[in-house]
Amino acid sequence: MFDQINGLPVHALVLHAAVIFVPLLAVGAVVYGLVPRWRPKIGWAVVLLAIAAPVTSLVARQSGVALFDRLKAQNSVSPAGQRIIEDHMGYGTLTLVFSLILGIVSLIMVFATLRRPDHRLPRMADLGLAAVMVVLAALSGYYVFQTGDSGATAVWGTY
Repeated sequence: MFDQINGLPVHALVLHAAVIFVPLLAVGAVVYGLVPRWRPKIGWAVVLLAIAAPVTSLVARQSGVALFDRLKAQNSVSPAGQRIIEDHMGYGTLTLVFSLILGIVSLIMVFATLRRPDHRLPRMADLGLAAVMVVLAALSGYYVFQTGDSGATAVWGTY
């Protein structure tokens, strides 16, 4: 299911969705957390991104594992290349984990503020969730960058 579509690796077809949706979720979550007056306008987008980013990260990760397994079975990876790909896979797993946690926290924040007239929680809860969202957004952004960079090294670099 995650290996190939018409002979093309699924990973090459889907990884760019995660590269787009994870940073968009990070930006949307930060804005939602830090700019309460924009919450009614962007809440729907944050909800969609909170679902899309982890799903696309999961599909990219699983399709990458399937691709790596196929390459190993064909003895198409040098030992140095295998180390680079394993680093890439580790970063991909962390991207999935942090985008999933960010998505969950973002959904909690959106649904907690949705029906409130000022779209704010009590001050400490609002600041606490916003701070958590900023940290998770930074971690998600960092790991999606590391994943992409190590993947580009694996494909285009020398090893």
